[in-house]
Amino acid sequence: MTEAPMRRFDTPDLEELPEDVRERITEEREEAGFTPNVFPAFAYRPSHFRAFFEYHDALVNDTALEREEIEMLVVTVSGINDCLYCVVAHGALVRIYADDPQLADQLATNYRSADLSERHQAMLEFAELLTESPGRVDDAAVEALVEAGFTREQVWDIASVVAYYNLSNRMATVADMRPNEEFYTLGR
Repeated sequence: MTEAPMRRFDTPDLEELPEDVRERITEEREEAGFTPNVFPAFAYRPSHFRAFFEYHDALVNDTALEREEIEMLVVTVSGINDCLYCVVAHGALVRIYADDPQLADQLATNYRSADLSERHQAMLEFAELLTESPGRVDDAAVEALVEAGFTREQVWDIASVVAYYNLSNRMATVADMRPNEEFYTLGR
């Protein structure tokens, strides 16, 4: 890694972090082959790190959505929010889970230009609405997802992913979190 994980705040020293946080970062490094910068960045506040990653794990492990759908949502929301870290990091995951080297770039710049099913188009339209105009989310917006083939449980999960990554994008922006170089080439 040539750049610090974030530019606006000091990254904590791994050795000074609580044991459980160090263990989680070490596990991620061993699984990924590198330490995604979001881990040391969020370790700035260990109690927030724990809550952030516990909720992340619930979103990806206890869901009615496919993993590629989660990552499609993340990249679309992150593109809308101009979050470089999440577009690059989760773009790599879209390429891997969707087995599509072009989809992430299409979603990040303009999901409407991507070759999507009507179901996924409706999902991403809802993500855009919830991100840009949450006060306009109404019964009709939820029903449009149901009519597109999503269950109520899936609609809940879509909203949860979108809300979580709006939070994540804003924190990454405030911290000026930098994407790891490894993310740029994964899945290409």
